[in-house]
Amino acid sequence: MERITTEEAFREAIQADGVTVAVFKATWCKDCHFIEPFMPDVEAAYGGRIRFLEIDRDEMADLCSELNILGIPSFIAFRNGAELVRFVSKLRKDRAEIEQFLDRALQVSEALAK
Repeated sequence: MERITTEEAFREAIQADGVTVAVFKATWCKDCHFIEPFMPDVEAAYGGRIRFLEIDRDEMADLCSELNILGIPSFIAFRNGAELVRFVSKLRKDRAEIEQFLDRALQVSEALAK
């Protein structure tokens, strides 16, 4: 996962023509640590179709406020600078739920491209 540390880098990254998923996390977040063991496999499964960004909510508080990121981890899919879909819930996210979200992001992206 590509770590983003500036708003400029974030805004540039989400301008891509393909699907870019920003994962908002924090070092103190237990649910964020829960997803860490399986996320590399998830990234590999979607390799070439989705670009993954990691953003520390505490390091980029202004951006998170702008994007209305309240719970973490939060996932937002972008394409060409526009938000496609987001996955936010107060419950712990498991691998199957994350993969369903990623599949949905790809579907929305394809539908908009037509």
